[in-house]
Formats: sequence, C-alpha cells, structure tokens
Amino acid sequence: MTSPQAITQTAVPTAETEELAPPAGRERLAGLAADLRAGKLVPYLGPDLLPDTTSVPRTPEALALALHARVAVSSRIRGNLWTTAQSIESRRHRTTLTALMAEIFRAAVPPTALHRALAALPLPLIVDTWYDGAMRAALVESGRTDWGEIQGITRAHQTDGNWSRTYDATGAEVDPAVAAGWTTVLYKPHGGVVPAQNFLVSDSDYVEVLTEIDIQTPIPPAVKERRSGRGFLFVGTRFHDQMLRIFAGQIAKRSGSGHAALVDSVMLTRNEARFLTTLGADPVAATADEFAALLG
Repeated sequence: MTSPQAITQTAVPTAETEELAPPAGRERLAGLAADLRAGKLVPYLGPDLLPDTTSVPRTPEALALALHARVAVSSRIRGNLWTTAQSIESRRHRTTLTALMAEIFRAAVPPTALHRALAALPLPLIVDTWYDGAMRAALVESGRTDWGEIQGITRAHQTDGNWSRTYDATGAEVDPAVAAGWTTVLYKPHGGVVPAQNFLVSDSDYVEVLTEIDIQTPIPPAVKERRSGRGFLFVGTRFHDQMLRIFAGQIAKRSGSGHAALVDSVMLTRNEARFLTTLGADPVAATADEFAALLG
C-alpha cells in the first residue's frame, strides 16, 4: 500500500524565499474580527485551541501515544499517528481502532470562549480539524437550530461510495442536500467522536482520500460553495506534518483571499511559516482568547 506520506510528498510546494516576514501583531485582530462577523472569513480550527488542561490529546503525536498505551506498536512507528492507527487496524480490525478512538475522546471537552463566540455568529462555514466535540457542543449550547455538521468518514468496509456523512443539530443523519438550507455548516474533515464516531485516522483512510483530494472529490459540495470568495482564519492549527498541510491547502483551494493565521511566534517553525506564505495566509502573533474577546 502506498503511504499517505508518499502521495503528499510534493502536493504542497514550499515558498522559494528564505526571508520570511515576521508575524503581524495584535493590531490586526480588530480587522479580522470585523471580516469574520461580515462572513468574509471562515474559521479553521485545530486542537491547539483546546486548553492545556483538556482531557483529550491535543496533537497527532499525543494521540498516537494514547493509542500505543492501549495497543502496543513498534518503537519504529511510535508517535506517528497515521501509521500507529494503521498497525492497530491491520492487527486488531477496524472496529478495535474505532472503539479505541471513541474511548480516548469519550470525555466531553468544554467549549472555549472562541468556540462560544463563533457559535453565536451566523457564519456560513466553520472548519474543525480535531476529533473532539467542543464546537458542536458550543452550537448546541447556543440554542440555534439553523446549523448542521458534515464529517469525513472512513471508506473501510462501506459500499455506498460516500466520502462524508451529514448530521442535523440533533445529531440525526440527514440527506446531504439538507445542508443547503442551513445558516451554518460545521465541517469536520477528519471526522469526530460525536455524533457517530467517524474517524479518518489510519494510513489506509488517507490513501483513499489523498488520491482524490487534488480534484476535490472528497470535499462536500456545501463546503465548496461556502468557501468560495472567502478567506480562512486558522486558529489553534499546527502545520509541522505534511498531512496537516495538504488538508489545509486542499480545503482552502478555490476559496477567496485574505487568509490569516493566529500563531505563537516562538513556536512557529520555518517550515510552517513557509507553508503559510505559500497558502497566502498572514501570520498574526495573538491568542485565541484575545481574538474571542473582540468577538464579544
């Protein structure tokens, strides 16, 4: 089986320049908040948005170790999420991998201030790239019913040919066409623990997706439509892994301009800065809490 790493090796080019501009400061936040409220920006959320005290893993590496703690894998692959998951799936069956992921993410993650601020706004699209249910919980807490969720799914052992499943605000699965009538679509490209324990996590999951993603087949129509003409605001995201970079690049493909990313200027690596430059996303040295405060 061809690995996802091999497929994505050249999928996202790196910036040519060695001189990378330093991140902008907090003075950019007010403008970003205004653009978000106006529907010009799509929030793209990663696990670093979650607090340090959260009960679930917050990085692919930490999740790989959590899986290893339950089913031991070779030291050669330990710490690599996609390969660790594939090893467990191959040796113990897909149902075991799904059960372990559900166990790891079983504890409810309380929404952060930014989750709640986003849930209060009639945003056309929110992208959430981790497996927890905090963004869904914030939308439920808001009392709104004009939203729904689309999750990427594994194609292992399924025959309907679908790349995703669609759920309404109650968690009931609905026809994908229903999403056209929602004010807000929550898109979780890697799946999520709620409402139905969908997880894209193993090498084989991603090989299928990545062979098609360049022509956008796995991207749901509602996401393609709502990203058009809009920029993305990356919050709590890290791009130190090629898998994370390729998904961000493909989800942002054929969108608008004006992308930005809230970053920790100390932790931002040169490769991550190059990727943001390639993507056309301006790094802004500010925290999610500072941004949430401006959204009210």
